[in-house]
Amino acid sequence: MVDQRNIVSFWLLLLLFLLVLESTLEQSQTPSSGAERVALLELRSSLGLRSKDWPRKVNPCFRWNGVTCQNGRVIGLNISGFQRTRIGRQNPQFSVNALANLTLLSWFNASNFLLPGPIPNWFGFQMAALQVLDLSSCSVIGAIPSSLGNLTNLTTLYLSHNNLTGQIPVSLGQLPGLSVLDLSRNSFTSSIPSSFASLRNLSVLDLSVNNLSGSIPSDIGTLVKLQYLNLSSNVLSSSIPRQLGNLSSLVDLDLSFNNLTGSVPEDLSGLRSLKNIIIGNNLLGGLLPASLFANLTRLESIVLRHSGFTGILPDVLWSMSNLRLLDISGNNFTGMLPNSSSNVNVTGVVLNISQNMLYGNLTAILRRFSVIDLSGNYFEGAVPDYARSNVSLDRNCLQNVLSQRTTAECSSFYAEKGLTFDNFGLPNSVQPPPATGSSGKSNRKTIILAAVFGGLGLLLLVVGLVVLLVCTRKRGATNQKGDDVGPVPAEGGASTPGVVINFSSLGDAFTYQQLLQATGEFSDANLIKYGHSGDLFRGLLENGVPVVIKRIDLRTTTKRETYLSELDFFSKASHTRLVPFLGYCLENEHEKFLVYKYMPNGDLSNSLYRKTDSEEDGLQSLDWITRLKIATGAAEGLCYLHHECTPPLVHRDVQASSILLDDKFEVRLGSLSEVCAQEGDTHQSRFTRLLRLPQSSEQGTSGSLTSVCSYDVYCFGKVLLELVTGKIGISASSDSQVKEWFENTLPYISMYDKELVTKIVDPSLIIDEDLLEEVWAMAIVALSCLNPKPSRRPLMRYILRALENPLKVVREENSGSARLRTTSSRGSWNAGVFGSWRHSTSDASGIPGASTYKAEGGSSLKQSATTGSQGSGQNGEHSSSRRRHSREIVPEPSDVQDIVRSNQD
Repeated sequence: MVDQRNIVSFWLLLLLFLLVLESTLEQSQTPSSGAERVALLELRSSLGLRSKDWPRKVNPCFRWNGVTCQNGRVIGLNISGFQRTRIGRQNPQFSVNALANLTLLSWFNASNFLLPGPIPNWFGFQMAALQVLDLSSCSVIGAIPSSLGNLTNLTTLYLSHNNLTGQIPVSLGQLPGLSVLDLSRNSFTSSIPSSFASLRNLSVLDLSVNNLSGSIPSDIGTLVKLQYLNLSSNVLSSSIPRQLGNLSSLVDLDLSFNNLTGSVPEDLSGLRSLKNIIIGNNLLGGLLPASLFANLTRLESIVLRHSGFTGILPDVLWSMSNLRLLDISGNNFTGMLPNSSSNVNVTGVVLNISQNMLYGNLTAILRRFSVIDLSGNYFEGAVPDYARSNVSLDRNCLQNVLSQRTTAECSSFYAEKGLTFDNFGLPNSVQPPPATGSSGKSNRKTIILAAVFGGLGLLLLVVGLVVLLVCTRKRGATNQKGDDVGPVPAEGGASTPGVVINFSSLGDAFTYQQLLQATGEFSDANLIKYGHSGDLFRGLLENGVPVVIKRIDLRTTTKRETYLSELDFFSKASHTRLVPFLGYCLENEHEKFLVYKYMPNGDLSNSLYRKTDSEEDGLQSLDWITRLKIATGAAEGLCYLHHECTPPLVHRDVQASSILLDDKFEVRLGSLSEVCAQEGDTHQSRFTRLLRLPQSSEQGTSGSLTSVCSYDVYCFGKVLLELVTGKIGISASSDSQVKEWFENTLPYISMYDKELVTKIVDPSLIIDEDLLEEVWAMAIVALSCLNPKPSRRPLMRYILRALENPLKVVREENSGSARLRTTSSRGSWNAGVFGSWRHSTSDASGIPGASTYKAEGGSSLKQSATTGSQGSGQNGEHSSSRRRHSREIVPEPSDVQDIVRSNQD
């Protein structure tokens, strides 16, 4: 009993000691100056900071977020990304006068915190201790006060992504300790101050995306500690100063998108630490000196596009061991490719030499590159096997390749160089004229008669079909779009027949002023891209949340009411695989705005190969695990639209750019402006099947109907091929554009031989035996999606299960071997993927659409478990439920070859 009392006493004493220690520490961190405490409270009020971050009744140094004290004095403030109170959001201002009383403040970070207003002039007089000032993405306006040149202790100055104007103050050159100066993405004019030559400790200088003019000061060559120099997207003129070659510490150099003239100086070879050089999109010209790259052995990225270069490419460019990107497109380079494969063993290298005047045969040097664009040159001869995958070959003089130059054009080019052009096998070669004479006249008469009678017969047939179709439609007409007709509520703007929107279930109603502040008045610097349904802008809300804002100009768009359909969709749809919809702004008559959550990794089209900040890898390719994760996530999103919504919804824009990726590469489907209910009229497809009318390749071989789920499946198949092969742009191309690529690729997807698929796999992928089987399985699933007959493509729910269990596609379920099975049972998900190749019951477009969406639980578009989703899949689904004991199967190999042959026809 005594021992227990001693133990309790010990713990009580320890607790008391800790409380006293905490109180002592807190007292030691209490602002010793009453003026500083008052200053913090004033700052809290003027900025409208929430009590959650800066609670009033506690010690600021000890409990306030972002406040750093030393010896009872405030030395640092970080309010980056803080949210304002409701009142503070109503009238945000650059109101920080209280900072003047924090005399020992050494760093102030307000990045991504809205401070609309000019930088106070007193900053340079009353904040003498300041070392770091970060006001990036704060919506700051006006000019930079010249008084900032008095902050002699300043080492870091971030003012990027604002609306600053005027000239860059010469006084900034008076900051001897400045190491980082970032003034990018503003609207500065005039020239680069020559006083910057005095910033001898500068390591980062970023003046990109402004309106700077004049020349690049040659004195910048004296900044020997400079590691990052970005002057891109200005209107700088004159030539590149040779003094830049003195920057021996420089790692990144970007001078692109200017008006620079003259030739590239050979003296730049002194940039021995350089990894990335971008000087494209200028008015340069002349030869590219070989000596320039002789000592640049660490180069990873070389971008010289659209700059007027001529002559022969230096041989040294083909043997750089660290190179990951070589883009010399849009110049006047000539000559032939070196006839060597090079001993450099690298992967993930991108080569773009398009739109030049290169000629000759394709050589083994191309083996070292994983993504290649050779289009717009004069290459001749046959295309070797290693140059058929991930290669763009349009507008050359190659044999047996579509979309090539004419024989006359190629012959003329080679004749000018004193060479003979052999046009054997050129698809566009000029054919001899038809023979003349009596036999020719007789043949022409026969052809004319046949055409006349054939035309009359076809006309009668078409008239009969139209009459039959009209009669059938009168008996069973349905609303093809599946939308109710009714007025839009007042807050939704103008009434639009066909759409009823429940605004109470949508996100926030933003004001136009909020969106202006978030995007810097929709500046070009925040423009992401021009979308087909609206322009997309990057923005930052006043609470620090990054967003993407779509601006729809009703005066220019041809689809004026598309945004209402999208609002209708988001008011009823809810799924983790859809891009999060945050709100809208409909208060302007001619412009409407939709707000989405920002996806840090962009979309699949720009993430498959992406530049990184890593010192080791300048260009990184997605690994196979991530690619499979993306494919599965996209399938989940499409499965929701096809099978959990009533009626089934069709995305209609499935491609790599529609597959958005968050910070963990989780998929969120975007580009949802084209979503519609599945086409409900089945009669047209029945006539098509009856008469075996040819299908339109422009619609994914699915005829003129894109509003059917089978069309999404076809497009998803192209996405899967893009993931397997790494061929960028396949999913965004029409069938006519990729027909030849299909012909050269699909034969390598075979159920008989796993190793064949290695000839088309993205060379940048590092895969072992097990992963190769997954790649093989995905390729086979892609092939099934690309079936020319829509009715024989698998349902999305079967595709999802196949991607979740890829090894079951190519292995026997309980066997460790990869022995193929060719049973024809239809009682499993595997049969659902492949069984329809032989057992087609109806076209996938033949599902009558209901008149409205139905939501289960009032929040999501869940479909009843007893409701069928697509025509031919219903029987297979019931069969699966009755035969759960059936083992997983794969299609008979002959079916695979049928698909290849069908795509080649």
